[in-house]
Amino acid sequence: MTISRFVVFTTVLELRSFTKAATKLNMTQSAVSHAVSSLESEWGATLLIRDRKKGLLLTELGQKTVVHMREILNRIEQINQELAFASKLEAGTIRLGTFYSASACLLPKILARFQKKYPNIEFLFFEGTYGEVVDWLETGIIDIGFIIESSASKTFEMLSLVKDEMVVALPQGHRLGKRKIIEIEDIKEEPLIMPKGMYEPYILEIFKKAEIDPVVRFEVQDCTTIANMVQEGLGITIGPKLFLKTQRQLQLVHLAIENLRDVSLAYIAKPLVSPAVQAFLTEAGQIFNQKDGAPTIQ
Repeated sequence: MTISRFVVFTTVLELRSFTKAATKLNMTQSAVSHAVSSLESEWGATLLIRDRKKGLLLTELGQKTVVHMREILNRIEQINQELAFASKLEAGTIRLGTFYSASACLLPKILARFQKKYPNIEFLFFEGTYGEVVDWLETGIIDIGFIIESSASKTFEMLSLVKDEMVVALPQGHRLGKRKIIEIEDIKEEPLIMPKGMYEPYILEIFKKAEIDPVVRFEVQDCTTIANMVQEGLGITIGPKLFLKTQRQLQLVHLAIENLRDVSLAYIAKPLVSPAVQAFLTEAGQIFNQKDGAPTIQ
């Protein structure tokens, strides 16, 4: 059993391809296949199934052991980073998970400052839903991730960054578009495009507080699709300002009933994170001024 086989195996899983893994690792495809087969032969068990329709699938044992492989590789990376920081070389890789609005509005601010101080540290980015980011943290695929605090596991440490307000998004020219603040009663008859998934509980809570049942015309998962539907006049929506303010074609108005969600960086217990991740957390905390609490999105 060698560390190099763990690197090959986890890279194949990360890229979902033997060919792509071979290119990334500067190996031949046959060498990659041999490394995976050798690991399976050594352990006397099948870890990976190659399915023509579904692609690469982990067996039950593969699912259990890959977590430990990643943990071992993470610890080796931490050792290398400790040595690099001690010699002031400051090298290493941060694997960071994020969702769309955090990628667009929060991450660039941190990266711009961080890269000036630590130009030799590289990043691997994983973009997905809130649930996917949490899963990636729990399985060791990423070191740190942007999350909504209510979606996170209690096993993570949190660095609160911003409080994101839930606002109403209207098409251009809507009758309520010139008002800065509206009551929930003002939109009780408006057809609502309801975001499915993470945002939905926040929106239902807003209507519940006002004792009003929303008129839901559509239920849609993808945020960009929702924004386009609102733009076309198919209804209005309620969602996080962090995302909606990036949609220039929409008019945003505040609700009299305030509803905030905490956007944070989640990570494993601080003594266990690498020096690079600790430095990233320090820079993020200074940018968003944690002394006075998490600022609200402007």
